[in-house]
Amino acid sequence: MAETETQQHQDGHHDEDVHDANYQAPPVKSIEEIMAADQEDESLRRYKEALLGAAQAEKIVVDPNDLRKVIVKKLALVVEGRDDMELDLSGDISQLKKQLFVIKEGVQYKVRIDFIVQREIVHGLKYVQKTYRMGVPVDKMTHMVGSYPPKKEIQFYLTPAEEAPSGMVSRGTYSVTSVFTDDDKHIHLKWDWTFEIKKDWA
Repeated sequence: MAETETQQHQDGHHDEDVHDANYQAPPVKSIEEIMAADQEDESLRRYKEALLGAAQAEKIVVDPNDLRKVIVKKLALVVEGRDDMELDLSGDISQLKKQLFVIKEGVQYKVRIDFIVQREIVHGLKYVQKTYRMGVPVDKMTHMVGSYPPKKEIQFYLTPAEEAPSGMVSRGTYSVTSVFTDDDKHIHLKWDWTFEIKKDWA
């Protein structure tokens, strides 16, 4: 990223650049409040039970030492017929720029985010990715990930397919800033990484 410092937000800081200033998020409700509402509606009650699963019966805390509701574990570039290219987001994210992904020009790829939700349901998760070349913005994509209940298992989101740039002019190194945020403007994780577009995978 052009002179952008990698940051890891663990205490709910906001980043206005990734949010619509006119959007008003719905009020936050706890799992107990969600289950208590609309008890007379049998079909809605069953739907909420299926959605929340084990989180109704117990407070799910995967890592007691981590106070975050969302713990982002991994980013993967998914290309059909090839092994996933993965970034470990659970360690020192300031080192991620040193790990260069090579992407063949013109291929279709998807981005997968692996994450854990604990303690409470999280509403309106969103993945924002900004791509730069030589410090100049060349692309921005925003994906609405959705609302997720706490689970002991890792959950994931897979973006729709994107096409890598192609042609001699497009080849080269790109810097990316990724943000995993939500309706309440909490920045669950913000990280920088790089990829290189080449004529072939080698």
